[in-house]
Amino acid sequence: MIHDPAQRSFVSVEPNSPFPIQNLPYGIFSTSTRPAARAGVAIGDYVLDLAVLEKRGLLRVPNQGLFSHSSLNAFMAAGRPVWQSVRRQLSHLLSQTPTVLQHDTALRSEALVPTERATLHLPAQIQNYTDFYASREHATNVGTLFRGPENALPPNWLHLPIGYHGRASSILESGNDVRRPCGQTQPPDGDPIFGPSQRLDFELELGIFIGPGNPLGSPIPIGNALDHVFGFVLLNDWSARDIQKWEYVPLGPFLGKSFATTISPWVVTLEALEAFRCSAPVQDPAPLDYLQEGARDTWDIHLEVGIQTRCLRVPHVVCRSNVRHLYWTAAQIIAHHTCNGCNLQTGDLLATGTISGPGEAAYGSLLEITAGGTRKLVLPSGETRTFLEDYDQVRMTGWAQGDGFRVGFGECMATVLPALV
Repeated sequence: MIHDPAQRSFVSVEPNSPFPIQNLPYGIFSTSTRPAARAGVAIGDYVLDLAVLEKRGLLRVPNQGLFSHSSLNAFMAAGRPVWQSVRRQLSHLLSQTPTVLQHDTALRSEALVPTERATLHLPAQIQNYTDFYASREHATNVGTLFRGPENALPPNWLHLPIGYHGRASSILESGNDVRRPCGQTQPPDGDPIFGPSQRLDFELELGIFIGPGNPLGSPIPIGNALDHVFGFVLLNDWSARDIQKWEYVPLGPFLGKSFATTISPWVVTLEALEAFRCSAPVQDPAPLDYLQEGARDTWDIHLEVGIQTRCLRVPHVVCRSNVRHLYWTAAQIIAHHTCNGCNLQTGDLLATGTISGPGEAAYGSLLEITAGGTRKLVLPSGETRTFLEDYDQVRMTGWAQGDGFRVGFGECMATVLPALV
């Protein structure tokens, strides 16, 4: 279901706002006067309190109290017919067509909370987190640094979406600081040492939230995979490159990744992005049958990463990429994840891995931008970076550009704090 590009809300929305009526992303919020966390939808500079609408009987849902929980899990588990029904109801309530929400002053004052008065929380109770390696450009860039151009891609990379199980407990909503991690590293000469990571990096990714799961032992066919997707968030899977380099053979990432993952707080739904579907890159060789899609669809979502230091007043953009560059699609990621019978659960978070595009301007990590730390990134302040320094702030933004409106994700932002040593 696609909103009319010309549709407007009675709520004032700036032209470049990420949250017009065509978006309606879901999140969890609280306020100082109502500290209980509950569900909301972003519209312009406001949060629409869904618990208030539900209590007033203005949202018809299968189960009462669906939006009064401190996570979206109950709503996410309800499935696409319920999601679409709620979206239609919200679109009507917020439209310029006269409705009770528009004309009832007391209701409007209670239900529309200015964003600056809202505290945003993690949108879901996340039990499991899996990170993938779905960008061919990123995998090629990193593989070239480590193994040379002839052996850049591992032998299995073109045949399956590579992934690893991450740590769900250290996933943070945007705005929370990230502490520089400590761990073992291997100096060029000498024995391993313990101390703060010296090669702290960001990774520009898209997070996929699972709605209904699948029973243990029952794979999700690729043709049904997107029915299990509730929506997307921006995701920064922080990486301590020096810790990771020393530890990852033979079992893969561990302490170099598990210290923090930051996500944006608003979940943008597939319905909001329907108008921005586009073709994914051609796959050669063709994948095995269980990974073959009738139409290889992805989304035209622009992505940017900015770094702000204590000497910079505004973030300096160091990367511009796009979700459409991903070689492995969301449907393929889900089909592969479950092909062995692994059971996904409501609220599970899957990440695409770093999204890099063709050309240096689209490199989605400092590891690529600085060629493994061998060349310096020069900032407008005259400062240089190879990797992140203490008190650097990383801001990720993303949006799909429509005709006269923008479907955006808001910010995925965090500041690096010094290690505890």
